[in-house]
Amino acid sequence: MSNPFDRQAPVPGIKHILLVGSGKGGVGKSTVAANLAVALKDEGLRVGLLDADIYGPSVPRLFGALNQRLEISPEGKMHPLVRHGIVLMSIGFIVDENKALVWRGPMLFKAMDQFLRDVIWGELDVLIVDLPPGTGDIALTMAQKVPVTGAVVVCTPQNLALVDAMKAVDMFDQVQVPILGMVENMSYLERDGEKVQLFPRGDLDKYLKTHDIKKLAAVPFEPALGLGAEAGLPIMVSEPEATSAKVFRQVARELKPRFK
Repeated sequence: MSNPFDRQAPVPGIKHILLVGSGKGGVGKSTVAANLAVALKDEGLRVGLLDADIYGPSVPRLFGALNQRLEISPEGKMHPLVRHGIVLMSIGFIVDENKALVWRGPMLFKAMDQFLRDVIWGELDVLIVDLPPGTGDIALTMAQKVPVTGAVVVCTPQNLALVDAMKAVDMFDQVQVPILGMVENMSYLERDGEKVQLFPRGDLDKYLKTHDIKKLAAVPFEPALGLGAEAGLPIMVSEPEATSAKVFRQVARELKPRFK
């Protein structure tokens, strides 16, 4: 039987692909992906962001691009949107936000292939792929279809989230995608100069040490981060001097050498 990874084909114009996954929904994975995209762009890279969450796309709202529609070239290729210097693609630019997609696996495979091959991405140093929660078809499809430089896993501090993040790590190992590190999101709330733990601290740090996975950053919970997301402004744009923005900038500088 042939190795499915032998069928990988680079996407023309895209040097590197970075997967951002979590295993669990609700940990801020899309917010991390969006702000990391802007932070890498601020570091001088040409960056695209592909919203691979077909059932629950977040990129249109995160970038203030709700109800925007794509232009189609005479050759049938899709022109992605550009916001804040980031080249964007999402099913949310094709289907209304309040419409449910009831698609089986083969339709997901076809959609992801079109988002990779039938979008005029241009020349990009890195395409960030915001994966859906879980360890299902889309992550496997990405690993089989294109060469992936690496993955970043997003987790919150408590063990309830860590259990699913561990599954994401195991998935990336199985599909031979290098793990570049983990981002601990909503790590703490700063109040009167003190760090307040919003979640019970679990075994995340112990797990990372045991598995030799780098902790890229601890992103604080900041109201401005959530408010900016609702307003379509990543905090890297709305408040570039906020603590969380500085943390995303630190992560971007850590990862930048991987995308040269």
